[in-house]
Amino acid sequence: MPRQNSVAIVENFWREVWQQPQDPDAIDRLVHEDFVITSGGRDIVGREPFKAWVRDFLAKVHDFQFHIVETFQNHDGSRVASRWRVTGRNNGLMGTQPNGALIEMTGTAVWEVGPDGLLRHNWVERNAFEVHGAITREDARANIF
Repeated sequence: MPRQNSVAIVENFWREVWQQPQDPDAIDRLVHEDFVITSGGRDIVGREPFKAWVRDFLAKVHDFQFHIVETFQNHDGSRVASRWRVTGRNNGLMGTQPNGALIEMTGTAVWEVGPDGLLRHNWVERNAFEVHGAITREDARANIF
């Protein structure tokens, strides 16, 4: 039997931080003080920098919606893998001009969950290349008219 239900811990994080109404301040109670997110090969270390990163991401996607696709854990609950999908409209994501282009981003997150139930590390990968191409094509179409 698993040591803990880490799927529930991660899905609670998704609901509280990323789903409506988003609450980046929930990070204070859900992640370890030395939490690390590795995103795009870059480490963001600590609660406050992570909350700032979340707020910045949310600000760049209007009508932000977060969808959990599936989540599962290893035998002892120390690792969780989760597939997710984000939808919304471009408000300057990835350095682009805010143009309202539709965004559909998919990704995978692998989590380290501590025995205390706090999230300690998140490695995230997403289809950023495809999303960037889609929203910049939309920029090009907007400039034609």
